[in-house]
Amino acid sequence: MKNYTLKPWEIKLNDEYEVIIVGGGPAGCAAAIAAARKGAKTLVIEATGALGGMGTMGLVPAWCPFSDKEKIIYKGIAEEIFKASNAGLAHVKETDVDWVPIDPEHLKRVYDEKVTGAGADVLFNTVLSAVEAENGEVKTLIVSNKAGLSAYKAKVYIDCTGDGDLATWAGAELLPMTGEDGYQPASHCFEISNVDHYAYTHGPRLHPGNPNSPVYKFAASDEYDIPDTHMCNCPVYPGTVGFNAGHIWHVDNTDPENISKALIRGRKLAYEIHRALKDHHPTAFGNSKLSLTAPLMGIRETRRILGDYVLTLEDFLSRRTFDDEVCRNCYYIDVHYTPEQARLVVEGKLGLEVDAHRYGPGESHGIPYRCLTPKGLSNVLIAGRSISTDRRVQGSTRVMPVCLVMGEAVGKAAAIAKDAENVDVHAVDVQLLRQQILEDGGYIK
Repeated sequence: MKNYTLKPWEIKLNDEYEVIIVGGGPAGCAAAIAAARKGAKTLVIEATGALGGMGTMGLVPAWCPFSDKEKIIYKGIAEEIFKASNAGLAHVKETDVDWVPIDPEHLKRVYDEKVTGAGADVLFNTVLSAVEAENGEVKTLIVSNKAGLSAYKAKVYIDCTGDGDLATWAGAELLPMTGEDGYQPASHCFEISNVDHYAYTHGPRLHPGNPNSPVYKFAASDEYDIPDTHMCNCPVYPGTVGFNAGHIWHVDNTDPENISKALIRGRKLAYEIHRALKDHHPTAFGNSKLSLTAPLMGIRETRRILGDYVLTLEDFLSRRTFDDEVCRNCYYIDVHYTPEQARLVVEGKLGLEVDAHRYGPGESHGIPYRCLTPKGLSNVLIAGRSISTDRRVQGSTRVMPVCLVMGEAVGKAAAIAKDAENVDVHAVDVQLLRQQILEDGGYIK
């Protein structure tokens, strides 16, 4: 295969931004809003055609819990986004805070309005293609879109890619991946429309937590190509049910050929699940239609970037508070099954949760700023599922409410760091950062 090199003088350089965020999911959106509100000239580079990541383009049907069973703890910009999202759903009560359905089309507009309303710019359908770094400092990003290749330069860069692309290509060290069967399995979310709402809500609960759920018949039957019982679902529109269902193992989102095959498998799995629902729950799904599969695969795990601190399971179990914490988290340890564990669940030989370590009411742990500062990189921050944690804790910190509060923290930190004579995200005045988070309605201890 021949290698081609584009001469550097053929690439146009844009150096008008102070903060550039790569990735427009929940973390990236919150980071953009926070940085822009603090006066930083901010750009979001997003690979798809919409902001919101898994809550929009990924069709995740519901928010993970926003409360610690006593109060909302994902506050500030996170709560602002959450409340604006809920305002688009007539069947969501104002008091609902946990497992609240998402209208993905409405949420796209919420993110559009919040990000651009804060003063940040957005560049859609644009992919990070290369990173120029020297001595731990990112100098330039090379991106590709319909205009070809372009270069962007800023004072501070924020990696919200989910896969740690920016940090990795800049030379950051990766934490070891220690799963028995590679990364956690992926799920390809989808929507089924023309569902009989009364039959759906009054029929058998589809979640595998119901021992009489028909999903156990699906997975045990040779008639359907359904390998496991994973079946999270909720109504998102009148007559439309959103599904985060089924597992696809051995998926690596950093491998283009692998993820391409996974998307094909995901669409087939959605078809199989719909076919099984029509057969085994015809009163609700007999006249239904598989109306949409997500443009994005639901990726739970890929790279984790080594930061100045690695959040551990011991920190989680001790409900630890940190002097430099910038947000808190109460989501349980949600590491999904290996193929063998999934088989045992289908056979009734294993429970639904393995060492989930759920918290009691009012309990949470802190996430320190040091988990968001990649070791060895002076002008890069990171937020989202690839922050510096051990593998078990990543099963908790990867979900959308946590990503939102992490994003706000790094956005504010970037706005502070950009004004230093020598930009160094590790030298940010964390107490000033914490003060700003509290003043803007955040929750930390």
